[in-house]
Parts: sequence; structure tokens; C-alpha cells
Amino acid sequence: MSKDQAPGLGAAYALQTPEDSVRLYADWADSYDSDFVATSDYILHIQVARIFAQQGGDGPVLDIGAGTGKLAEALAQNKIGPIDATDISQEMLDVAAAKNIYRTLFTGDLTQRLPVDDGTYRGIVSSGTFTHGHVGPDALDEVMRITSSDGLICLSINAEHYEAQGFAAKIESLMPQITDLQLPQLPIYGPNSTSDHKDDLAVIATFRKA
Repeated sequence: MSKDQAPGLGAAYALQTPEDSVRLYADWADSYDSDFVATSDYILHIQVARIFAQQGGDGPVLDIGAGTGKLAEALAQNKIGPIDATDISQEMLDVAAAKNIYRTLFTGDLTQRLPVDDGTYRGIVSSGTFTHGHVGPDALDEVMRITSSDGLICLSINAEHYEAQGFAAKIESLMPQITDLQLPQLPIYGPNSTSDHKDDLAVIATFRKA
């Protein structure tokens, strides 16, 4: 991403490094909910929360790549908590904190080790983080580390990148360590979206740590 590229979906899909993410989301934080979520009819966070709830997900939950807290809002509507948040962008977390949904918020880079003890969380959720230029499949090892036995993991993965970026192969390699794998493909955007990506799908990878 060039330093002068305006915040938006195009810029998000152009990300290459964690440093790119920090720059983009620092600029986008204050307008993200109105500029992107509302105008694009973005519903992926609602899809993830619904599936997590349907599969019996409970807290404590860590919202990975929490952004401005849209996924936590949807989880809270399903009476799920407590919820903690981590994101690479402190500016996004500042917006999320103002919504008073999260128990704890902390910056973290999922391509590195998070400041979390092994097996801390009964649930791990993520919406829009596992995609090209953001977080790749190797980060699933860190997700597994911080999940408790029988904990439920529910992650959206951009369908276009699911096989191309190695997510399918990574999940296959985790099969001895997981149970109840489900991989539904669902819309990222609602019917009112006019985005160039309005027909994009996400794989909602849902499984339990054995």
C-alpha cells in the first residue's frame, strides 16, 4: 500500500505487510463504521457471530482483528461474553473501546506471539482478518495455542484466498488437533451493497480444539 493511498476496501486488499495495516487502519479508524460498514452493507461480522452462537460458542472469547468492535456488537446481541479484543491498530481499538463492549483490549500482531497464556479462551472469533495482505494461514497455530480444549473457533476466510493462500492446506494439517469442522461459504455483503466486491464470499471456518 502506498503511503498516500486513501483508506478504503481497495487499500485494504492492497496491503502487503503488518506495517501497511498499521498505517491504513490508523487513518481509517474514525470513519470505518460509517465509510465502509454502513455504505457497503457489510454483514460478515453478523454471519460470524450467528454461526458462533448457533454452534454453542461461549466466553471468554477473543475477537481477533477486532477493528472497531462490530463483531463484538453482534456477539453481545447473542448474549455471548465476556469478550476481549486484539488488533494491530491501536486507533481501531480506541474506537472499539468507546463502545464499552469489551472486557480487555490489547494490541497484537497475529503473525507474532500474542501476550496471552496457552489455553486462555473458550472461544476465538474473527471477521475480515484472514485474507490477502492481512493474516495468513500460519497464524492458525497461534489461534490454536491460546484456545482451551473443546474451545470453539470461528474465523472468516476470504473464499477467493481460501485455497490460493494456503488456508485449506493448513486446516487439513490441523485435522488431528480439531473436531467438528464446518466450512460454509456465506456472503460478505448484504443485498444493498453496490461495492465492486458485492458478490464476494467468505468461508466461515468453524471447529473445536480437540
